[in-house]
Amino acid sequence: MSETKPIQVMVLGLRGFPDVQGGVETHCQALYPLLVERGFKVDVLTRAPYADPQLKTWQGVRFHRLWSPRSSGLEAMLHSLLGVCYAALRRPDVLHIHAIGPAIVTPLARLFGLKTVVTHHGPDYDREKWGRFARFILKAGEFGGMRFSNARIVISEVIRTLVRQKHGKESTLIPNGVRMPGAAQDGEAQVLDELDLTAGRYVLLVSRMVPEKRHADLIRAFAGAELEGWKLVLVGDVSAADNYVTEVSALAGQTGNVVIAGFRRGAQLAGLLRNAGIFVLPSSHEGLPIALLEAMSYGLPVIASDIPAHLELQLAEPCYFPLGDVDALSARLQAMAADAVLREQVAEAGKAMVREKYDWADVADKTAALYRQVVAGTAPQA
Repeated sequence: MSETKPIQVMVLGLRGFPDVQGGVETHCQALYPLLVERGFKVDVLTRAPYADPQLKTWQGVRFHRLWSPRSSGLEAMLHSLLGVCYAALRRPDVLHIHAIGPAIVTPLARLFGLKTVVTHHGPDYDREKWGRFARFILKAGEFGGMRFSNARIVISEVIRTLVRQKHGKESTLIPNGVRMPGAAQDGEAQVLDELDLTAGRYVLLVSRMVPEKRHADLIRAFAGAELEGWKLVLVGDVSAADNYVTEVSALAGQTGNVVIAGFRRGAQLAGLLRNAGIFVLPSSHEGLPIALLEAMSYGLPVIASDIPAHLELQLAEPCYFPLGDVDALSARLQAMAADAVLREQVAEAGKAMVREKYDWADVADKTAALYRQVVAGTAPQA
């Protein structure tokens, strides 16, 4: 291939972007405009229920809206089957599949003669919401994606070890990135007025409303901590009134001083991050948590469960608590809220670490280099 001809990349495995909630979606929204800047042609296959039919391009990225059901059990699989067939017709230089569920179509992509990269964002079969059949499909997707792709990307050392031990394959470690925040935007202050919040006097969690995020643990720990003058703010899409959202909403209502803020983006989300007192992520499952890294980029002191993905960040000891231990989380909240010096030390260390290790420009450069290797046939296979 001539060096002057742009490499064409087709992306599969996400709902879409911009401003679609989800870790993979956030990752792709940040990454692919940067690859366009680096001379790549990028086509993203979006899922119809989440994609604006009028939005054909965004920051140089082209969108192709394909049908999918809005069903957590079937959505990813059916959309991926349609997507790989669409890719077989369009013949991109590289098909990049994100997440192990969609990666179940990797063997089919290879049969179609497509050069395929798969990013393993985490062992999704560990998530609490999945039943036996869904876990089987996710494990099959991991098997197919890791064993049949031309190249594998992992976002953390924990996942790279998993891939090596389970599948005997090496992978390229390219972590999530973070865009360091700039000056305050117009409209940031309004969200505090709307939710009746005082800057520096609320605990914040930004996440999807799913069981593995352990909202109930945080609500109970916040109640036990009895932080006078503080509130707890939960940011996440509650439009799907499923059993979990109903349970969290009921517990929040019983506890008091808990604000369910719904899905926020842009200046509103920035305002909540910039003005929080403490950010907490009590999850039982993460790949590499973008929300936690973003909170650190805003200079927030953070507290996180002691799962491997969080421990890999090597935060200070006061930032961790044993997963599911509500009393320990309460104690961490009390200590952090009472000690302004501790909060400042944790915040400064976290911000410096994010700036040094999680730069999106570096992520884009490493991804671009791997694409070039795949096209040239020099990507490592062992």
